[in-house]
Amino acid sequence: MNNLEQVLYDLVRPMVDHPEDLRVEETAGEDSRDAVLHVNASQEDIARLIGRKGSMASALRQVMGVASHRENKRVTIVFEQQ
Repeated sequence: MNNLEQVLYDLVRPMVDHPEDLRVEETAGEDSRDAVLHVNASQEDIARLIGRKGSMASALRQVMGVASHRENKRVTIVFEQQ
């Protein structure tokens, strides 16, 4: 795992009921500065990570935006259920 993947994984792991199903993977975006982080987890865990009206997802995106400044990247988080 690279740095951004590890940061996001460490943030979401305590929030899920099935941490053994949790995976975070980074793919390159359209631009060299873009990073797309894919969070794969069980259906109930994805619902918890997105939160009511997307509030938890929004908070995670804000935190990762701050973390990505160090690497001069723009982060997009995509939540996917297994």
